Formats: sequence, structure tokens, C-alpha cells
Amino acid sequence: MAAIDDVTASVGMPTPASGTATTKQIRGSSLLLGGRLIALVVNLLVQVLIVRSLSQTQFGAFAYALSLVTLCETIVTFGLDRGLGRFLAVYDERRDDRRILGTLVMVLATVLGLGLALILVVVGFRDAVLGSVVTNTEAAALLAILIVLAPIQALDNLLGGALAVFANARSIFVRKYVVGPGLRLAVVLLLVAGDFGAAFLAVGYVVTGLVGVLLYGALLLRVLRARGILAAVRWRDALIPGREILVFTIPLLTTDLVYIALQTTDALILGHFWGAQAVAEYRVIQPLVHLNLIVYSSFTILFLPAASRLFARGERDGVAQLYWRTAIWMAVVSFPIFALTTSVAEPVTVALFEERYAGSAVYLAILSLAAYLNVALGFNGLTLRVYGLVRYTVAINLIAAAASVVLNLALIPVWGPLGAAVATATALIGFNLLKQAGLRRGTGISVFDRRYAWVYGVIALATIAMGAVQLAFRPSLVPSLLLAAVASAVVLVSTRRALDVAGMFPEVLRLPFGRRIFGV
Repeated sequence: MAAIDDVTASVGMPTPASGTATTKQIRGSSLLLGGRLIALVVNLLVQVLIVRSLSQTQFGAFAYALSLVTLCETIVTFGLDRGLGRFLAVYDERRDDRRILGTLVMVLATVLGLGLALILVVVGFRDAVLGSVVTNTEAAALLAILIVLAPIQALDNLLGGALAVFANARSIFVRKYVVGPGLRLAVVLLLVAGDFGAAFLAVGYVVTGLVGVLLYGALLLRVLRARGILAAVRWRDALIPGREILVFTIPLLTTDLVYIALQTTDALILGHFWGAQAVAEYRVIQPLVHLNLIVYSSFTILFLPAASRLFARGERDGVAQLYWRTAIWMAVVSFPIFALTTSVAEPVTVALFEERYAGSAVYLAILSLAAYLNVALGFNGLTLRVYGLVRYTVAINLIAAAASVVLNLALIPVWGPLGAAVATATALIGFNLLKQAGLRRGTGISVFDRRYAWVYGVIALATIAMGAVQLAFRPSLVPSLLLAAVASAVVLVSTRRALDVAGMFPEVLRLPFGRRIFGV
């Protein structure tokens, strides 16, 4: 309830005169990044406990079923997450409360309807559907439970996106990065204590997901009441902008197709050709790969509403400034994780997941490189969406999805998990370059801003230096961690002028040596 009251208190507060869209984006996103780091530590602990508690076969079956649930979640979402934040922000700028409520009604009805239909199909035709799609009997049994999680997670993401338009960062921080991971940790601790098995874990995931959705719903209702939207417009008077939203979002279902191709088809194809143990070796390092995306994910939440508001006001230069300042912040802040998951990949993998997963370190390094390049170049895909460049987005989505599937089918039968890593990384890098190429022509934002070229140069030099030391001396875990820490500190201090740390966070100047390090 404290989080709900915090939302109510924050809604409608005036923006400080000195605050700009970029400053608010970076300050708010940095708070969410702190929450994301807390959540990732908890989620990493959860992953380690699950891996150590389940056998390789059980973990592989659970990961395989969860991959299918991710696929189903994207179907249930129906592409609405691609346009929800954009349309809600634009309607809010226009003070169109009827369309705001109509959009929320449309989202809830679509996800609940499709989700219920999906559950009925999987449960009602379990033998026919699961027998043809899932060959592993244990994975099939887990999927019958976890399928309920598909509409739950879809609602969770959509309600979180809606809350980002109206509420402040602190309310999202509590729900998304404290409550959710805490509930899953509690489930896993019960799993370890009672040795209940994978079925108990699946049920626990479903229950905690449902609790999280209910909390999001309560937060959003309090926000709407605080802003006076519910008082001004009754639910039955809501105006559903179905055609406007669907014309925008249905073509963007191809973005979900890319997500499926990049995030799930590799595991599915790998499981088909090499079995559950190969899936376990490949999927076990995925949480470490996703560490490279924590800054990206944290900044995404507020970027889309902020850029959409600037676009609605016609402030194109403001969008460009928001884009590149956010990009260099993400590149610098993500660098320590990139260093850990590439240069120190093997000792980190062995320390966390034991010697039996030592071979997974090379998959970690390959996928981390592709993930970091995606982060460092900024929100190119989101910006294309803000500008309504649907046709170009659809074209590159189809190209990337096809490339991912073809590469995985070509490489996995021969190389196994290594082929999956190379195929997925290649497709992701190519997809990101296509999005970057569309910036100049479609938005006027430069493909590469020369003002910040030296920032990326510093990052490249630090990466090369770390790689050279690793190849020459092969240091153990502790020296490698120290090397990564020193390289990260050098990158941060060298780029502080471009980041304007003191301007974004004047509080750091009050810290010991803060003015000497960050004052410019």
C-alpha cells in the first residue's frame, strides 16, 4: 500500500523548471536501473538455486517449457505492447481521457480473451497438442501448468507500460524490482527446503505472476483516480480507438516474430536436434547474457513515453537529444557488465554453475557481445516506432526473423549449442544495424553522432586492452574482476564530460572526492 500511496502523491506534481525531458529520463531511469540491479541479483540467485536443485534433465525440461510459454505470451499480447505507451502518452498530451480509458479496456479484453482461448486449447487438447509439439514428457507436463503464465505475463508487461506513462519511477521500482523478484525467491527457497521438484516450481511461478498483476492493477487504478480520469469519464463512456491502434500494432506483430526467432527458436531447435541436456548447457548462461540488457530495459520504461510526448509536441530536436544522450549513458553504464561477461566469462560461469557448465562460457561471450552492441547504439527500434515508421519496421523484422531461423537451422545440427550462439548473435547484430540505418532517412536522427564518437572510442580501446591482457596472462577470477573494475572506472571517468554526471546528478558533488572526479 505504501507504493500505491507514493503513486498518488506523485501524480500531477509540477516539473522543476530546470528539468528537461532528457534529465528526467536519465534520473528516473537510473532509479529503475538500481531496482533492476537488485532484481537481477535476486533473479541470478534464483537461477543458481534452481540449477543446483534440479537435475540437468529437469532443468532442461523446465527451460524448454518456459521458452514455449514465452512464445505463447507474445501471441497473447497481440502486439499491443508495441504501441500502448506511445498512444497513451499522445492521448494524455491531448487530454483525451475517453480514449485513454478505451485503450485500457481494449488491452484488457484482448489479452484476457486470447489468454483464455490459449489455455483452453492447451489443456483441453493436451494429448494432441503437447504430443505433437513437445516430445519430452516432463516438459509437456510442465507446459500444461506454465501455460497459465502466458496471459499473466502479458498483462504484467502491458500494465507496467501503462503505469510508466502516468506514474513516477518510484512506484514502478517497488512493484517491478522488489515485490516480483522477492516472491519468486520465496518460491525457490521453498523448492530447495522441501525438494518438491519442477512441478512445484511451475505452480509457484504462476501464483507469483498472478499476485504481481493484481498489484499492478491496483496501482494503475489509484493513478487514474488521482489524475481525475475516472471521475471525468465513466467506463461505459470510454472511446475505444480500435482501428487507430490496430492499424499501428498489427504490423508490429512482426517485431514479436523477431523476438521469438531471437529468444526462443534457438532453444527449440537445439532441443529437437540435441536434447534437453544441450538446452540446459545453452540456456544456463542466459541470465548472465541478459545482464547486459539491464540498463537497456531500465531506460526503456520511461524512454517511449518521453519520446512520444516530444514527438506529439513537434520537438524533433528534443527527440534526437534524448536519443543520443540516452545511448551514451547506456553504453557507459553497461560496460562493466559487458566486461564481466566476455573477458571473465569462463571463471564466472564455473563459479556460478559448477565445472559441468564450463563449456557454456564461450556461448556467454558470443551472445554478450551481440547484446552489448544492441545496447550501445541506443533505442533505434523504439524511435522508429515513435515516428510511426511501421512499413520499414515490418520489412526489417521479417528479414531478421527469417535470418535467425535459417542460421539456427543451418548451424545447430552441426555445431549444437555453439551454432545456436553464433546464429543468434549474428542475427541480432544484423537486425540492430538495419534499425540504425533507418534512423537518418525516417527520423532525421543521425546514424552516428560525431559529437560522441570519442565516447565509443574510449570503450573500444578499453575492450581491446582487456582482451589483450586476458590472452597474454590468462588471469584467474579475482585478478580478472579487478581488471574489469579498473577498465570500467577508466571508461566512466574519461567520459564524464559527455555524460554530464554532475549536471544530471548534482548530489554526487557532495560525496567525498565527488567534485574532483565528476565536476567538469
